[in-house]
Amino acid sequence: MSGSRVALLDYGSGNLRSAQRALERAGADVEITADFHTAIEADGLVVPGVGAFAACMAGLRGVRGDRIIGRRLAGGRPVLGICVGMQILFDRGVEGGVDTPGCGEWPGSVTRLAAPVLPHMGWNTVDVAAGSRLFAGIDAGTRFYFVHSYGVQTWEMDSEGSPLAAPRPSWSDHGGPFLAAVENGPLSATQFHPEKSGDAGAELLANWIGGL
Repeated sequence: MSGSRVALLDYGSGNLRSAQRALERAGADVEITADFHTAIEADGLVVPGVGAFAACMAGLRGVRGDRIIGRRLAGGRPVLGICVGMQILFDRGVEGGVDTPGCGEWPGSVTRLAAPVLPHMGWNTVDVAAGSRLFAGIDAGTRFYFVHSYGVQTWEMDSEGSPLAAPRPSWSDHGGPFLAAVENGPLSATQFHPEKSGDAGAELLANWIGGL
């Protein structure tokens, strides 16, 4: 057990209790919080998210979550986004004709998946980036649990374009490729829900906690 202190950001979006339980099982000491200083000072910050991009961004800004994320990354302190908590890290989200600015930590847009059946709900495999730390020790072809209709379908940052470590994007497919996860120095994110992905999700969370 690592005993690392993880702040689970409460901004009115996300299944906080299931994420808390999963992080605790993976070895973290978890505090659900909207407090600016608590979130800044924790060893790791997890940003969950479900629902519409615009609503999540409004809630995030309401607790200064965008500033928390930016401040942590400026100091090289780990952040993990989950589901819409991954999407809001990009420049913008376009849902139902509404174009909403995101946190802008990565370039790119969140758009509706080009699939005949939406939402993309259930288990899917991930084409893992070479050298991934999040997926270390997890067998190729392992399935993770997704629930979403929108995603980032084009990776727009090259390895020279990030102020952080070289980015490692991992992909999945539902009507076309979309980003399933990104690792970029202290900033990591998954479109799938590791807290709902059984043993593989628990191992991924343990990998992230182990790097705090």
